Amino acid sequence: QVQLVESGGGLVQPGGSLRLSCAASGATFSSYAMSWYRQGPGKERELVATITSAGSRTNYADSVKGRFTISRDNAKRTVYLQMNNLKPGDTAVYYCKAGNVYGLNYWGQGTQVTVSS
Repeated sequence: QVQLVESGGGLVQPGGSLRLSCAASGATFSSYAMSWYRQGPGKERELVATITSAGSRTNYADSVKGRFTISRDNAKRTVYLQMNNLKPGDTAVYYCKAGNVYGLNYWGQGTQVTVSS
């Protein structure tokens, strides 16, 4: 079992920045690939970014490439999402997910990000 708690969301103006954190407890954090997803109003949940268990590789949705950065600190059992140059279209509830090679997935409760002037 892995428990995930997101934090760092809030209200920000267009062009601003936020840094989301997802703290993990329970099973071995370093054995899980970590991802950030988001679900905007009236939209389906979509994958935003993924980082491998060792942090050696990352992948991003085209809509956030060049603006968002995913990183992790296995010693702190935390994954981050640095979001720069935020746009109103980035408004969503952001979720982190832990997944391992056996197909086990765990989700956090989500944190709201609102981009508005």
